Amino acid sequence: MLFHTLRNVLAVGILFSPVASASASPDLDVSNIDNYFLNRFPTLSLNDFVNGAYALNNDLAAQFKSISEFSPIEIYIEQGKTLYETPFPNGKYYKDCLRNGGIGIAQFYPYFDGKDGKVKSLSYEINQCRIRNSAPEYAFSDQELLAILAYLTATSAGKKVTVTIPDDPRALQAYEEGKRYYYSRRGKLNLSCSHCHVQYAGRKFRGNVLSPALGQATHWPVYHTSAGILGSLHGRYQGCIQAMGEEPPKDLQSDLYNNLEYFHATMSNGIVMPGPVTRN
Repeated sequence: MLFHTLRNVLAVGILFSPVASASASPDLDVSNIDNYFLNRFPTLSLNDFVNGAYALNNDLAAQFKSISEFSPIEIYIEQGKTLYETPFPNGKYYKDCLRNGGIGIAQFYPYFDGKDGKVKSLSYEINQCRIRNSAPEYAFSDQELLAILAYLTATSAGKKVTVTIPDDPRALQAYEEGKRYYYSRRGKLNLSCSHCHVQYAGRKFRGNVLSPALGQATHWPVYHTSAGILGSLHGRYQGCIQAMGEEPPKDLQSDLYNNLEYFHATMSNGIVMPGPVTRN
């Protein structure tokens, strides 16, 4: 049974492989992954996938409801709002650095900056704002930075993910590099991100239900009840790579992580963002 299931999954999953879809457009990739997961989990709507593994059965859904009710995520959002609205020593604000004052823009990130020729995350933009205003740069796992990000992400709750690939070969190259990394095997376990989150999504691994790739990039930062702290998407990439048995890049804002997020977030285009959430 497992062999036949895997064979069927691979038959569909080949649509996403770097080799088979090398000439596919990002729009076609999004359509393929949407159709794949909606066919595989026919009781779910597109927006249900923001809940990851918690959307896959009633017991997990009840667990998600329970941990969300007692989560301090709102405290972090309020903390982030206070930090965001506190002026720098020179009198400038974060809002002076970001379009629309930073409010309701998280759904557009990451984006490709044609001027600098690279993918930029919202965390990166927050730090660059600090540098321009002579404030010390945050480490990308810093809880204050993640609290600010939680606040800004909360202002985009209810908006659809809208990551764009501009008509620039460098942007498409960055997207393809992220996609190639997502589907490439690595580490001592010889696994790729797609093995867990495309082929085996919904199955158990080491006691955990593997979440679908669709919707994974919509709700960060996440408050982890097990650790009692906020976690970033790039930190999750780092942990996954390590779990595969490979030494992950230590720089959470490396081009590798940014390009991986560029592809990963694009796959959730059209899904409504819930704001920052809670996970075990």
